Amino acid sequence: MTVHMTIESPLGDLLLVGEKSAGTGGGLALASVSMTGQRNAAVVQPGWEHAPAAFTEVVRQLGEYFAGAREEFELTCRTRGTAFQQRVWSALDGIPYGTTTSYGGLAAGIGLPRTAVRALGTAIGANPLLVVRPCHRVIGADGSLTGYAGGLERKQHLLLHEGAGRAA
Repeated sequence: MTVHMTIESPLGDLLLVGEKSAGTGGGLALASVSMTGQRNAAVVQPGWEHAPAAFTEVVRQLGEYFAGAREEFELTCRTRGTAFQQRVWSALDGIPYGTTTSYGGLAAGIGLPRTAVRALGTAIGANPLLVVRPCHRVIGADGSLTGYAGGLERKQHLLLHEGAGRAA
C-alpha cells in the first residue's frame, strides 16, 4: 500500500511517499522525497493513504539532518528505475557528506566514459529521493551549480548546510 505525508522543511514542503511493507524496518520503505515546484515531483494519487504515523523515523532523521545532527540517513528505501539509474543512484549514495564531485568524476568513478555524462545527468535528474540520496552533491566541472530538480537555490542551500558550498 502506498502512503504519503507532507512535512515542512528549510527547503519548503517535502512530500514523502512510501510503501508499507512488513519486511522493512518500521514497516515502511521510502520511495520518494520531493519538493514543491520540483521537476517530475511525485503527485499524490487516488488510493494513496495519508499516513503520517508510518513516516515517524523518516521525519526524525530528516529533522536531525536539517538541525545539523545527522550526516547519513539510515532508512529503508525502495525506488524504481532502470538498471543504469540504479547504478548511478548507488554511486550518489557514496558521495560523502560535506563534499562534492563533478559529473565527470562521478562517471569515472563508476567506469562510464566521458561520453556518458549526459546520460548520467539524466539519471541523476530522475532521482526520486531528493535530500536523502545526495544528488545535490554533484556539481559542474568548473565548480558551478548545475542541474538540480528542486532548483539551484535549494541545491546551494543544501551544500552550504553541509559545509560544501559557497555563498553566491
